[in-house]
Amino acid sequence: MTTILLWLVVLLLVAVLAVTGWYVWQTQTIARRAERLVPARGKFVEIDGNRIHYVEEGEGRPILFVHGFGGTLHHFRHPLFSGRIPGYRLIALDRPGAGYSTRAAGASAALPAQAALIAKFIEKLGPEKPLVVGHSLGGMITLTLALNHPDKISGIVLISALTRPREGIPPEMAPIYITSPLKRWLIANTVAIPAALKVAPATLAYVFGPQETPLDYMTEGGGELGLRPGHFYNMVADLVSVGDDIPALAKRFEEIDMPAGMVFGTADKVLDWRENGEAFAPRIKGLDFETVEGIGHHPQYWAREQVVALIRRVAERAFAA
Repeated sequence: MTTILLWLVVLLLVAVLAVTGWYVWQTQTIARRAERLVPARGKFVEIDGNRIHYVEEGEGRPILFVHGFGGTLHHFRHPLFSGRIPGYRLIALDRPGAGYSTRAAGASAALPAQAALIAKFIEKLGPEKPLVVGHSLGGMITLTLALNHPDKISGIVLISALTRPREGIPPEMAPIYITSPLKRWLIANTVAIPAALKVAPATLAYVFGPQETPLDYMTEGGGELGLRPGHFYNMVADLVSVGDDIPALAKRFEEIDMPAGMVFGTADKVLDWRENGEAFAPRIKGLDFETVEGIGHHPQYWAREQVVALIRRVAERAFAA
């Protein structure tokens, strides 16, 4: 009887190892394909052990773009670069742990830490007090930069920005709210990426809806880069950390004293435009606030001309000052 039980345990362990090995192989296969389809396009700079990937184009006063949750620099490079904002030096970076940027071991994903790293990026790269454009979570990081490092920047533009604390975990985010770093690492390197590939159409419909996902989003929009274990791990770290800092930061928004603009789509499924936009707008003096009727969470794709016009208006005020 003991021998039979021992063999059953051995067979069970072999089965578990086989299934785990299959998931690891699947994950690495998907990740390698993603990197073939969307290679690194820019330059790298090291800051406090973080290797930051960024792209730039054009000449003139600098505009720095900070992408949101789960995104990459392609969320700006794809719709807004290629000569669409002439007369400025456009710079977009992958935040630490996203795209081709790496997050140093033990580095914090907290909002003040991310803003401090971007302030050091500005110093190291040498743009003269850029206008900073932030989308979604990148908008909250931009606000943190304006609060904690106002001397580093000339102004801010917020696109579909997170600006207020959220009660609880949104249902769409609950499956990936993983607080244990070890559990997060195990899931990232086994089941997360194959599962993410399977639900990608539904995820993209939620993020881009009610508009269609751009046909070339997975490649030119950088979507493939989200199908890698390191990206997943750091995205979840952002999710777990972000809520801790917003309440204290939100109490200080009136301190921001620089040219600012904001745009929100009225059909945004990810962030409520009334709570995060309309209610927030009076808190920054002189904020240029506008909405785009019927547009979802990515107006830089579907209301490009209006977004570019807003960026140019705020840039003129910021750099004139």
